[in-house]
Amino acid sequence: MSALASSIILDHVVPSHLAGSPERVERSDVWGRMFSFEPGQRYIVEASSGAGKSSLCSFIYGLRTDYSGSISVLGSGSVASLSVSAVCRLRESVLGWLPQQLGLFESLSALDNVLVKNRLTSFLPLSRIREMFECLDIAEKLNVPVRLLSVGQQQRVAVIRALAQPSRFLILDEPVSHLDPDMSLRVSQLIESSVVPDATIIATSVGNRLPLSSFTLLNL
Repeated sequence: MSALASSIILDHVVPSHLAGSPERVERSDVWGRMFSFEPGQRYIVEASSGAGKSSLCSFIYGLRTDYSGSISVLGSGSVASLSVSAVCRLRESVLGWLPQQLGLFESLSALDNVLVKNRLTSFLPLSRIREMFECLDIAEKLNVPVRLLSVGQQQRVAVIRALAQPSRFLILDEPVSHLDPDMSLRVSQLIESSVVPDATIIATSVGNRLPLSSFTLLNL
């Protein structure tokens, strides 16, 4: 299989908000150059606030197109030019996603937030979902409305939801920003034990890194 057909390829991508900052683009390991996220690899994308970490995630996921250059996923052609249905197909079976803002339904319970997605994917048995809640020490929060959970607890629910689908590329925007080192490690272990062996993990960090067993560090 060619690299184009198995990777995410960024072809000289520059966010619009950095177009007037060539020195920042030049320092980046990702922006303004040919770069690929390879199958089976783990990446930590690190930078200060405003450098484009969330932008990068949104670009790959097809939520935003305010950049120059192009992005392709598994040889899809430019993501920015794909139809809505084509982007949705990528999200269903290729791109897993944990947004920084989490996007949970506050009126639903922690369990129902995961089940809303799992009913669409039929990916995890209920027993496995319950095991995940136990692993992340929130089993007693299964039936509690998300709005009553702490931010750290909500973050763990969102991690489980992100794992409730098949993913070739799992995109995690600051997944442990509100967790202590012990819980961050448990989240990392759950993620690495849940994805398929050739899945690619892309996690952003503003300093609190997801403690993956091994990774390539990229600076934006």
